[in-house]
Amino acid sequence: MAAANHSYYPPNVVIDGYVANTLSTVQILGIFTSTLASILVPCFFLIRRVRPSLPAGEMATALWFVLCGVIHLGLEGHYARHEHHIGASSHVLSQLWKEYSLSDSRYLTRDSFLACMESITAFLWGPLAFLCAYGVVRGSAWRHPAQSVLSLGQLYGDLLYYGTCTYEFFVRGLEFSRPEPYYFVGYYVLLNAFWIVIPSVLLLSSVRATTGAFAELERLNAKAKKR
Repeated sequence: MAAANHSYYPPNVVIDGYVANTLSTVQILGIFTSTLASILVPCFFLIRRVRPSLPAGEMATALWFVLCGVIHLGLEGHYARHEHHIGASSHVLSQLWKEYSLSDSRYLTRDSFLACMESITAFLWGPLAFLCAYGVVRGSAWRHPAQSVLSLGQLYGDLLYYGTCTYEFFVRGLEFSRPEPYYFVGYYVLLNAFWIVIPSVLLLSSVRATTGAFAELERLNAKAKKR
């Protein structure tokens, strides 16, 4: 098959059934950000109503997990279900993926790693993210184990994502991002970096909390034995 007339890199990459987006970049990003805001803002007020005394840091953590759940299940779930014809689809979520794919065309070529990674992210980490948000708001004891699993999974997946793309560049000389810096830096680097930095912070927080809990348990056990 001949490569379609598209703007993705490498220029000769074949995207089956490709059709151009009908929405502009501004429209796509506007829909994306307004949708997230329409979910997060009500969640903020709902959480504040349920737990008025919830610290700001915990509120931010709960909203982060809600954000993750929405993106994992909604956006990445759409990709996992429809990755075989994203390039040929005009669904608004497919158009969002085609916009992002200007920084990584592998999303439009049925790449086996991305198909597997996004499926795991959508159907495992998505529901777990909502569960973690609930655990944070309720102050549940199982919150930190669940948070550790989710954050480690997100971190591992993102590192593999960066790693496979970097391997293709240095070993095979393949570039999947358009040459304009804002695609590579803005989309590929910046957007994915959130799932490096924030899960690392949350994982460290959970490790400290878990370590402290076990240390306190050992202290109490030692105290009980001395009686």
